[in-house]
Amino acid sequence: MATLVKEPPPQSEVLIRVNSTRGGGSGGGNSTIHPVEVSTAPAPVAYQEITHFKKWVAWLIPCFVIANIVMFIITMYVNNCPKNSVSCVARSLGRFSFQPFKENPLLGPSSITLQKMGALDVSRVIHKHQGWRLLTCNWLHGGVFHILANMLSLLVIGIRLEQEFGFVRVGLLYVISGFGGSLLSALFLQSNISVGASGALFGLLGGMLSELITNWTIYANKVAAFVTLVVIIAINLAVGILPHVDNFAHIGGFATGFLLGFVFLIRPQFGWVRERYAAPGYSRLARSKFKMYQCILWVVSLILLIVGLTVGLVMLLRGVDANDHCSWCHYLSCVPTSRWSCRTEPAYCLSSQIGSQLNMTCSSNGKSSLYMLANPSSSEIQGLCTELCR
Repeated sequence: MATLVKEPPPQSEVLIRVNSTRGGGSGGGNSTIHPVEVSTAPAPVAYQEITHFKKWVAWLIPCFVIANIVMFIITMYVNNCPKNSVSCVARSLGRFSFQPFKENPLLGPSSITLQKMGALDVSRVIHKHQGWRLLTCNWLHGGVFHILANMLSLLVIGIRLEQEFGFVRVGLLYVISGFGGSLLSALFLQSNISVGASGALFGLLGGMLSELITNWTIYANKVAAFVTLVVIIAINLAVGILPHVDNFAHIGGFATGFLLGFVFLIRPQFGWVRERYAAPGYSRLARSKFKMYQCILWVVSLILLIVGLTVGLVMLLRGVDANDHCSWCHYLSCVPTSRWSCRTEPAYCLSSQIGSQLNMTCSSNGKSSLYMLANPSSSEIQGLCTELCR
């Protein structure tokens, strides 16, 4: 927000006019002084904009939203459900129709299509050196419901942050948080693919929390804001214990954004700003730009962030499964109950083709089914297997 500093007008002065009259005699002349007060109009007030609290125009976050929507449309075009699947939802949409609910309840593409488009597949990251998937997966979504929820949240959270801190810092916060979320997800969930901008979104929430902490002294109603933000974050993380939700991406994105907030979103103190923009002649004190606790948090957070991302990336590229070192951590992503299971093994089926008859048996639950298909594609077989194993 632009804060304006009012400079005091210059002091008005009394002007003295001297009138001289000369007599006609030889005695010379007499000088008479007439003081005249001249009314002076008040000087115009000069204003300066304080750039440290400038209100930015948000344009990057809307561009991110558009990019995600465009990527989803392209993904649905590549998916082409009528050609690659036996049944589709909303077939009237043509190649933009959705996979069956049993295969994808989010109204979206198949897992094979998401893999083609750059979903996070740990085996390909490790064995085929496709580390770029740690970034591209953040721009893909599993379905209409998925992208609607994420993009609405991005608009609500991201625009406010970009207006306050600018597109550079918020853009870096979004991208790096998404990478951190993907990294933690890849270390713990190595059997399934993962897509979505949730890790980056939680990074923005983490940045908001750390920004409130590091700039604590310049806020009013800070306790109420802190409690409200913590409750919102806790509720969103609690939703992550449901099945088919990658809560490790949420946790990793939040932790990364939380540390980045201390680095990117630090503000100078009001006393330092007031003195810097004070009028000439204003007495200045030797004030530091940041408080000591802000500097400590900045240094510690930067070190933790660099070390954490580096160690995590090295562990991933070496094929380390973090579940082997933490037997209870899988409960952070899914808690099994009587109503749902947390089994996330990929679907494997045994199939045999006799003429136009395709016989399939799911290896995980033992279910079998017979389909009438002539020369089915690999995408059709994988889709039928996914439905059969659910």
